[in-house]
Amino acid sequence: MTHSLHRLGTRENLSHDYPLICMAAHGINEEGAAAKMGRFLEICQRHGPVNLGDMKQGNIFVHDAEDIIRNITNTTLVQVVFDDLAKVEAVLRDLVAENFDLSVVVSGLTDATRECCQKVGLEVHTVSQSLGIRGNISRLPSREVLEITTMCGHGMTASGLVEQMIDDIKKGRATPEKAAETLAKPCECGIFNTTRAATLLAAAAAQ
Repeated sequence: MTHSLHRLGTRENLSHDYPLICMAAHGINEEGAAAKMGRFLEICQRHGPVNLGDMKQGNIFVHDAEDIIRNITNTTLVQVVFDDLAKVEAVLRDLVAENFDLSVVVSGLTDATRECCQKVGLEVHTVSQSLGIRGNISRLPSREVLEITTMCGHGMTASGLVEQMIDDIKKGRATPEKAAETLAKPCECGIFNTTRAATLLAAAAAQ
């Protein structure tokens, strides 16, 4: 899914950022998909995701995870994000063991995600890559802000709010962790990585 592809960062900080997306194919295998997507989230929960959510409901910084799982519909998308590739590998092993039959997309560093799939016996059949940003890039926010806002692929985490959170941290009004949670709330999908965001916010506030 393209909305998880444009995460800007360094190899080091992106090595702690792995979104997973699960969905049915509209008109093909929608029937009964809600229960399967719920099961996907339950499996992911066992392995300690940073965030999870449902495109139509929101994420765990707004709603209780059990409520999200209970109210999934056949036509939504569900997402999680992990800060450790070993956890992604564990999730994939569980999905393979259950012969899970909905589409699951893993985003992250290409070589790392490919190796992860190979370890659990999965073949990578499609690789999508972001080609970067084109146009008048002088109008964009700073690099430090973009590394945070691009974790919400639909652009719901505003650059102005990121700048405010950095200022709040500098002035002692918020911790990086609390600021990261504030920024995660508008990201309906649940792929905003609060662990990585807290690290980036702390670094930006220290400058």
